[in-house]
Amino acid sequence: MSTRLSARLSTRLSALAASVALLTAFAAPAASAAPGPAPAGAPSGPSGPTVNLATNPGFELPAPDLSAWGAIPGWNCTGGPAEAAVTTTAAHSGTSALTVTPATADSTGECAQTVAVQPDTTYTASAWVRGSFVYLGATGTGRDVAPAWTENTGGGWQQLTTRFTTGPNAHSVRLYVHGWYQQGPFSVDDVRVDGPAPAPAVAAGSVPTSDKVVFFTVDDGWQRTPEAEKFIADHRLPITAFPLPMPAGTDPDFFRRVTAVPGSSVQDHSVSHADLSKLPLEQQQIEICDARDAMTRQFGTTPVAFRPPYFAWNTDTLQAAANCGIRTVLTADADFSWGASNIWHPGLLQPGDVVLMHWTDTLAADLQRALAAADAAGLKPAGLVDYLH
Repeated sequence: MSTRLSARLSTRLSALAASVALLTAFAAPAASAAPGPAPAGAPSGPSGPTVNLATNPGFELPAPDLSAWGAIPGWNCTGGPAEAAVTTTAAHSGTSALTVTPATADSTGECAQTVAVQPDTTYTASAWVRGSFVYLGATGTGRDVAPAWTENTGGGWQQLTTRFTTGPNAHSVRLYVHGWYQQGPFSVDDVRVDGPAPAPAVAAGSVPTSDKVVFFTVDDGWQRTPEAEKFIADHRLPITAFPLPMPAGTDPDFFRRVTAVPGSSVQDHSVSHADLSKLPLEQQQIEICDARDAMTRQFGTTPVAFRPPYFAWNTDTLQAAANCGIRTVLTADADFSWGASNIWHPGLLQPGDVVLMHWTDTLAADLQRALAAADAAGLKPAGLVDYLH
């Protein structure tokens, strides 16, 4: 690096550090102190048991199959595997902790996750950290909230704690931890976002409506054919796609094209297509939340529905989906995949029926049969999200 460039970088970083130090000196002087009582008149929020809403809070849970190489389950780290890793030495508790080593002078090594919250509700966020200039905070709360921070933990672990009350329109917040420029590695463990658990998601195989509509849903994404794409475009079919993150990330432009008709959308189908009913709630939450995040990054909108692989779900699935901000766990009541024409109730398709299909080499013909079945029942394909409440 040239002397001039080094001087400019040093000046910029010094100015940034001074600004943050000044801000946090006023905003959050007591990093590890327990939060005080909520201000008088502050919203108390919905009642219910207090639980930890963070995903993979202790960095102990394994990554799902087919997840991105080097990813931290439940977390999005700006530097990726070049900076962030789960380590098994000197954890605060358990066997693992997150260790971040910023790779460049421009990096703070931020790791974050989206947490589903309720409006007008108070939450307490905390984490045990080790290192110099480590920060914990939340954005998107609807109200200003200062980060908790520490200048130096002296080589040991220190708990950071901050409290925030969500605004009237807040349904999710972005929880973050990060270090500071040129301050070296830091570690994080035992993260908590304590507050009332959201009500479980609703399981449905159809959508209650008196409108003469039916919903075409297409899963997975491994086989993408020009014939299916052309059929969708020629017939202006609103399609609800439930792709897995890997095929969606391999060919995102295909999924943008096949969901270009108004009413179409891309929703959540888990990371690895595992039978979620065989997994504990915490691992189900990783499967759903990480797929939600992948779809949001790729397509710019956050899923509101989750399709459980194999239609396998249990009560933990409904809670895990809710913890990821998803209100509907959707199966189907008709299957037109791979040449089938199965309607799982007597008679023709009915208003609000959800039709299952898959991205396969038979999809163009499957869509044609499904459309014919809808026409025979006097129904038209419609956008699913427009009917979910």
